[in-house]
Amino acid sequence: MFNIEEELKKLPNKPGVYVMRDKNNNIIYVGKAISLKNRVRQYFRKNNKTSRIEKMVSLIDHFEYIVVDNEAEALILECNLIKKNRPKFNVLLKDDKTYPYIKIDLSQDYPSVYITRRIVKDGSKYFGPYANPGAAKEMVTFIKEKYKIRQCRTLKERTRPCLNYHINKCLAPCMGYVTKEEYRKQIDEIIDLLEGKIEKVVKELEIKMEEASQKLDFEKAAYIRDKIQAIERVSEKQKVSNLSENSIDVIGIAKSELQVCIEIFFVRGSKMIGREHYFYSDLRDMEDKEILSGFIKQYYLDNPNIPNKIMIREELEDKEAIEKWLSTTLGKKVEIKSPKKGEKLRFVEMAEMNSKVTLENREKDKNENLMELKKVLKLEKLPRKIETFDISNISGEYMVAGMCVMQDGEIKKNLSRRFKIKTVLTQDDPRCTQEVIMRRLKHSIENPNGGFGKLPDVIFADGGITQIRAIKKAINEVDKNLNIPVFGMVKNDKHQTRALIDENRKELKLSQNLMNLITNFQDTVHDTAITYHRKLRDKQITKSELDEIEGIGEVKKKALLKHFGSVEKIKKASLEELMQVKGISKELAKKILEK
Repeated sequence: MFNIEEELKKLPNKPGVYVMRDKNNNIIYVGKAISLKNRVRQYFRKNNKTSRIEKMVSLIDHFEYIVVDNEAEALILECNLIKKNRPKFNVLLKDDKTYPYIKIDLSQDYPSVYITRRIVKDGSKYFGPYANPGAAKEMVTFIKEKYKIRQCRTLKERTRPCLNYHINKCLAPCMGYVTKEEYRKQIDEIIDLLEGKIEKVVKELEIKMEEASQKLDFEKAAYIRDKIQAIERVSEKQKVSNLSENSIDVIGIAKSELQVCIEIFFVRGSKMIGREHYFYSDLRDMEDKEILSGFIKQYYLDNPNIPNKIMIREELEDKEAIEKWLSTTLGKKVEIKSPKKGEKLRFVEMAEMNSKVTLENREKDKNENLMELKKVLKLEKLPRKIETFDISNISGEYMVAGMCVMQDGEIKKNLSRRFKIKTVLTQDDPRCTQEVIMRRLKHSIENPNGGFGKLPDVIFADGGITQIRAIKKAINEVDKNLNIPVFGMVKNDKHQTRALIDENRKELKLSQNLMNLITNFQDTVHDTAITYHRKLRDKQITKSELDEIEGIGEVKKKALLKHFGSVEKIKKASLEELMQVKGISKELAKKILEK
């Protein structure tokens, strides 16, 4: 039995990382400390703690710790444990693997430039991440229009060049029409462009343009001139400062009652080459410096584009440890500065102002959606939590359900849940829906602080009146006093979300923005359910009684299961029915029947 009071006495006065766990042994928080003894004890003292920390402490069942030699080692270990376990009470960089990067694989003789969402330590150059995928796509399109690089992902020898060569958009390295050295000059120029070294790129192009003119190669000179003008137009949009440092990230933070927004400006060579923003919920009672510290550590953990300088408003408690870690990772000095005056302070203020505007715009859209829903659905209060459910199966096999949540006008994929149907043995979507709704409601009634959280304010049925009635029946069976409104998301003949209806089949008039949100909501729950269904089906495909039959490999096994739907139905099939499946001979069919 873990006795917290006794274990607190054993804590060493040394640097390290501590891991808080709940009664189910789940990691709920990871932190680092210069002194484990002092830091961990603070959580269990009767002092003024934020509501977030109080909730976390109430869930701690036991803790463990790892002693290290210094704070820098503790910081790296903390970052890695947070990334691996994603504890619910840490500041988490949401969806960090989903943001696109621009990649140039320098290990290739003739590199291509393309978008990727996966960083691999393979010697490639990565630029990003881009929170707006459209910005990354626009930049790659610009590069491919202005530089004659190959546009195919894999370089293959050809008997003749492709269309891009004939329309003067590629130098055809696949045909050996360009040397590695000449091709690499283009790539180096593109890298300079992506790193914000605009003046260097333009100066070199002007020299080449002049050389072409002197040789009377006016077509080439005109091509270079157009490229310079295009680059300068891009550059003019980006120029925002006279800061002399080569590589700076400026981070601003803004808070509201519901969310925190962090905005990053990327300044390279006195020009802002891009910006990104990230949103966090349930952090409003944390200090700005604590949020920024957690964000910086996660953001730069696997980021190939560490700047020379990071500028923020707050002075971080672990600033020196983070600087040391980033400097070691980059291979040269990295500073975290909190400017007090001048141009640099103006830059931080600009980032903060933009984060505030971004947050206000986001919340304005969400609030407008919530207010519209309240009005259209004729509710007494804002529908802050809406849930929807979808059933997925094939002829009654592998029956599952997906649940998705819309919290404060935003679809929260991390709150999605999946169910295996337990009590319904035949294909009956309404009965499956009843089972799932009853199970879900009982979760919150029996354990309000559990993983499902509080009860929903509204439920959207994935379907029409039949699904609405099934959900209403389930609610009444759980508790007749529960008053949870139910509406249906109905689709047209093309399986597209058409309207929101009430229990009287009346279609509700919605704005286009709200209709788009509801369409996305329905698509998300459908994806959740069908993905889980496929996972179970594929698992059955990869492991079944068919594996024991000689002559049945993966191809024939998949063909049988696709044709009949399940192993049980294969067992009931006749010899003739089995032989109808491609690849199943009479001998194999007999073996299956004997099994």
